[in-house]
Amino acid sequence: MMISHGFKSSKKDFSFGPWKVTTAKNHIMKSKDIERLTEDLNLRALPEMLFGDNILRIQHNDGFGIEFNAIDALKRINNSDDTLQVACAQQWQESRVVSEHTQEVVRPYDWTFTTDYRGTLIGEEMQMKVTETTERINLEKLRAREQIVFFDEVLLFEDELHDHGVSMISVKIRVMPTSFFTLLRFFLRVDGVLIRINDTRLYHESVPTSLFTDPNEIAQHLAFKLRLCEKLELPEQKQGAVNEDLK
Repeated sequence: MMISHGFKSSKKDFSFGPWKVTTAKNHIMKSKDIERLTEDLNLRALPEMLFGDNILRIQHNDGFGIEFNAIDALKRINNSDDTLQVACAQQWQESRVVSEHTQEVVRPYDWTFTTDYRGTLIGEEMQMKVTETTERINLEKLRAREQIVFFDEVLLFEDELHDHGVSMISVKIRVMPTSFFTLLRFFLRVDGVLIRINDTRLYHESVPTSLFTDPNEIAQHLAFKLRLCEKLELPEQKQGAVNEDLK
């Protein structure tokens, strides 16, 4: 059964250092807006619960940043392939006919709504640049018990796949005194067939100036520039002659 979500609209703003987090939660999109969006995106069907006005935005004072929204997530759905053929797929498709006056069956692009959406870069005068990297998020720092000064989670869309599972995407953020962490997760469960998860993790460290004068605190935030490992070997002791008188 699909989880029941409250529909009370809300908006939160939280500023820390040069960053501002904005989260907005609104009602499910109205049918007329869904029809227009379906045509604009050239899709055959949209998720049952689509929160088109929900958003999580992280923006720098200089204007650049990243946001997560349902519309851009839908744009990353495969629009040409029915990538998953399972026994329940045909039943799902037959449940979504064009109208009650026709027997034409709508064949969706990807009836599971699988998306590889990773966020939307924002900024008018400047934007962040995406590059590949071998760096990895320090999970040990994330596991550390640091105070959480702000937390929120935003649902973008959800569908029960005609009672054969669930397809949903949501994003959540937590802000700590020295960093923030965002997890965007697409989750798909087709009962008795498969489970699929697409995760996007975003981590940023921001060291407060108050730590600059404390060597013990600032040390854990500095990057290694040189690592040199040596060992000291003790000198060998010379074995001198030993005279013993045995009586």
